Amino acid sequence: MTDTTRAAGMRRRTFLQVSAAGLVSATTLGGISRAYGAPYGNFTWISPRGSLEVLDDYGLWVGKKMGYFGDLAFDTQPGPSDGTAVVKFVDVGQADMGYPSPGVFSFALENGMDLKSVFHMGALDTFSLAFRKGEGTNDLKTLEGKTILLGSAAWQSIVDPMLAVQGVDVSKVNYVEAGWPTWATALQAGQGDAALSWEGLRAEWIANGLDFEYWLGVKHSPLFANTFVVRAADLDDADKKEFLGKYLRGWAMGMEFAYHNPRAAVEAVFEQFPTLANNLGPQIGTVSILQQLAVNRGDMDKRAGWGDHDMAKWQTFFDSIYELGQVTKAFKAEDIATNELVAAANDFDAAKVKADADAYVLSEPFAALDVEAIKAGLYDQAVR
Repeated sequence: MTDTTRAAGMRRRTFLQVSAAGLVSATTLGGISRAYGAPYGNFTWISPRGSLEVLDDYGLWVGKKMGYFGDLAFDTQPGPSDGTAVVKFVDVGQADMGYPSPGVFSFALENGMDLKSVFHMGALDTFSLAFRKGEGTNDLKTLEGKTILLGSAAWQSIVDPMLAVQGVDVSKVNYVEAGWPTWATALQAGQGDAALSWEGLRAEWIANGLDFEYWLGVKHSPLFANTFVVRAADLDDADKKEFLGKYLRGWAMGMEFAYHNPRAAVEAVFEQFPTLANNLGPQIGTVSILQQLAVNRGDMDKRAGWGDHDMAKWQTFFDSIYELGQVTKAFKAEDIATNELVAAANDFDAAKVKADADAYVLSEPFAALDVEAIKAGLYDQAVR
């Protein structure tokens, strides 16, 4: 495999600057060439969270470690932590695939960005609301008149529909942008009544001494989570479409491996990011990846494979945000999401991937973990 993925040792990053008038320009830091490979020349996937040092992208790092991307040349960038940068990058050609939340994707569509979802990562709703111990609730209507803390103001587009489908009048909810990554500590300090969180992150918060209780979207929400988007025009280019299918297959194989051996998947990410390994450790890392696998798989018996869009669910979401006024156009799911790459992404030898996962020799700290016991306690932080 041609290893052109940049991570902890990145020497160049490209960031978008957004002016007060909403104009976007690019700034490049450092000075090396990015990954080069036909047909994109410099295919770049961009994170929505301003950092790659997380477990969320385990499919990528497992796929990279196991050689599942073959000889594809690609680049991986963290981008800035601005909530909407991930779609702006793709729209102006500074990246080729982004990973926005449904709300941020709707922001892109509302603002005329001709993007399309091609690989639905989050089949279930990954988002949750954190509360200080003893203050949690499963009746979200009680949040009317109260304050929810966010890491970015753009995240309101995530929370509004999540609350609205639970019958909350979102006009009565206050939002405070408490900053990345400090919004959780702001909640702990009593600066708000709840804070947005998500699966995987809540495990990391435990590692950082942030012990909350949660209303869990994965248990209570009819919505879903983040997705991979590209420029819609790229799907009209046969060479780019073929590249995208191969690239997504690397991700799908990585996630299939992780499903069969989650501890090995955590090890792969920890090898990439030693600081993350030191911060989380094997136990919390395994909790985090199991939380995320549940979201990414959803009900796989009803899906055509990794990345498959449930179009009825997508239509429900966009109908809801249209009624909410979050978008001014009634979007049709088939116009902004497609399953045309799902077959290519899942065109791999599943038995071989399982064999790879089963044959992986775990390090002693990971081998000592009881995965079934961890699974049994995966939702112990849920509000009772």
